[in-house]
Amino acid sequence: MSLRAVPASVAIIAAVALLLPASTLHAQSPKTPSSAAPPPVPDSSSENAPDGSVLPIPPVPPRIVEGAEYDHCLDMLDSDPSGADALAATMAANGGGDAAEHCHALAQVALGNTDDGAMLLDKLATTSTAPSSFRAVVYGQADQAWTMAGRPDMAFASATNAIKLSPDDPDLLIGHAIAALALQRYNDAAADLTHALDLDPKRADALVLRATAWRNLQKLAQAKADIDSAFALDPDDPDALLERGIIRQRQGDLAGARKDWEQASELAPDTSTGDLAQQNLALLAAGPRQ
Repeated sequence: MSLRAVPASVAIIAAVALLLPASTLHAQSPKTPSSAAPPPVPDSSSENAPDGSVLPIPPVPPRIVEGAEYDHCLDMLDSDPSGADALAATMAANGGGDAAEHCHALAQVALGNTDDGAMLLDKLATTSTAPSSFRAVVYGQADQAWTMAGRPDMAFASATNAIKLSPDDPDLLIGHAIAALALQRYNDAAADLTHALDLDPKRADALVLRATAWRNLQKLAQAKADIDSAFALDPDDPDALLERGIIRQRQGDLAGARKDWEQASELAPDTSTGDLAQQNLALLAAGPRQ
């Protein structure tokens, strides 16, 4: 299992990758956006997220206890999730407690059993006597597992519990915002992301996500300002290119939209971001309906 910072990239959960509705291609006024479709969700039958990644774990996973066996179990998640799950079972039989439950839950997610893994992570975060900072991270992991399972409602509940325990953690705020976007709770998402950006202004992912929220609230000037800021931080961000293309299309700049989606597709092939860019290009090529 890849060791990454929480939360997952925007592409993994596809919160920013809102397909360009076909109806907008023949709208009388390109400056009046129609309602975006709910973001696509990962297939829960797959072990991995759309871009081949799995549930992110912090670079230094929170340790419930100290111990070589627990460390080894977490280390196995990426290369041998079945072995990690078997080791977790052995740990549990020997009184491994929270450490065994944590590794077991993450192994279930890595094996593709995202619903079961998410439930186990929620349970552990609720019942553990570990410090609140650890429990918040585990709720954040549950949030992402529910997202991978295609359950944004449950993801939002887990993310809400996470930020109750750690209200000033930018990663957890962004995770909460992603779940809010998936539920089309755009004002909630914008509030979360504003808080995250107040804490860490250099989060390009938060800027892209907030641009998505502003766009869906029909605040295109604010959306464009956030996208411009995101590009200042990372000029080759495919998620930012995908979102800017949608904003440009809404503003009637079809040539600019096409250029952004072509570049997003080139930068992120075989990912949900690249796929959605290709779909938007196909819709654009189809032209207005007669």
